Amino acid sequence: MANRSSLPGVWPGALAMAALLAGCVSPSGIVPQASLRDAASLGLVAGTQPGPQIATQWWRQFGDEQLNRLVDRALAGNPSLKIAQARLVRAQAVTEVAEAANLPQVTGGLDLTRQRYTENGLYPPPLAGSIRNSGTLQLGTSWELDFFGKNRAALDAALGTARAAQADAEAARLLLASNVARGYFQLVRLGDQLVVARRALAQREEALRLVRDRVNAGLDTQLELRQSEGALPEARQQIEALQEQAELTRNALSALAGEPAAAQIGSAPSLVDLKPFAAATTLPADLLGQRPDVAAARWRVEAAGQDVISAKSQFYPNINLVAFAGLSSLGLSRLLDAGSTQWGVSPAVRLPIFDAGRLRANLRGKTADLDAAVESYNATLIEAVHEVADQIASIKSIARQQAEQRDAQTSAEAAYQIAVQRYRAGLGNYLNVLTAETSVLNQRRLAVDLAARALDTQVALIRALGGGWQDSAATVAAK
Repeated sequence: MANRSSLPGVWPGALAMAALLAGCVSPSGIVPQASLRDAASLGLVAGTQPGPQIATQWWRQFGDEQLNRLVDRALAGNPSLKIAQARLVRAQAVTEVAEAANLPQVTGGLDLTRQRYTENGLYPPPLAGSIRNSGTLQLGTSWELDFFGKNRAALDAALGTARAAQADAEAARLLLASNVARGYFQLVRLGDQLVVARRALAQREEALRLVRDRVNAGLDTQLELRQSEGALPEARQQIEALQEQAELTRNALSALAGEPAAAQIGSAPSLVDLKPFAAATTLPADLLGQRPDVAAARWRVEAAGQDVISAKSQFYPNINLVAFAGLSSLGLSRLLDAGSTQWGVSPAVRLPIFDAGRLRANLRGKTADLDAAVESYNATLIEAVHEVADQIASIKSIARQQAEQRDAQTSAEAAYQIAVQRYRAGLGNYLNVLTAETSVLNQRRLAVDLAARALDTQVALIRALGGGWQDSAATVAAK
């Protein structure tokens, strides 16, 4: 057996032998199959118009304090968001564990034993057959020398997972804020629809008084009277249905805020009181760097790639340096004597020669995980571009629809006034009034729906563009 002084000379030969024998188990032939989509393949060409600047607290730009309070409460108290934050903390803890593997580990121990030694064993008298106390007080250290980058790759994989979790948490915040805003705009839409419905009820009550006067004067029949009376229950039913929807929407908003108390939500403003802001009209070139879900998907690709590197490094030698120093004695009274000192150094090299395919199977699994992460990233990119393109198309279409609707409503209002005037003068029948009134009500409802949809689509576009988020840790645009 070589003495300790010869250990340094052993290392070069041991390493050479380890490198030679490592060829017995090889990772050759196992390579990833998937490839990342680049920005150009998705129509995001450098030099095109950048996306609009979106504030981090974008909901405040709508100018409604109640909306601001609802979003703030949701971001502070929603359980789903807290789950995402807990996952982030866990991922960060895993990173700390991986980082610790790169550093020496030191342990301390104290062992005290009372033992009867066998008379038929290795120990001679007077120890044989006696009952003695023994003790060991010792410090031990171990250090895995990461020559082939296994621990470094594991740390990088953990860092990628932690960054993905952080991006996931930001994506959850964005989704929650956008859901609150969209729910609030739905409540505003229902409020404006209630105004239209109540105006329709008042209009029909006035028409009923007119019909009754004409029936009493012998100018109309009971048919016109029944038609006018039948319009009132329908108007009241529509009001009740809108009030039910508004109450359910308040409950949903309260649940999002983590405070199930709909009474805390006051009356919503009118759509005309909200301040829409300029939206994108083309696909922005920097889209991929704006969305946290895209960043999370890219970090998962990075983490999976580092897992593959770590799996490959397991085919190479594992080199450890173990040392200990302490005190050991037979009889506790002499445990702290200078003669009880002991120490040792134990370098070790371990390498795979035959493992029945375990390492190759592990590498194939990690490579498949990388392929899955790449395709998941590609799918996220495609969906991101799809979402933005859809919202931009809808915003343009809604603007054109609103222009046409305004013209249609102006014509319908004028036709209704003419129908009422002709009916008052006895030049037309009540059926013409009902027909004209139906057209007016449809246009008023459509005006509210289009205005609410314009706001809802703006929020959807803001979310599709990342809600003002920027990845400060890395550039996530596809290369």
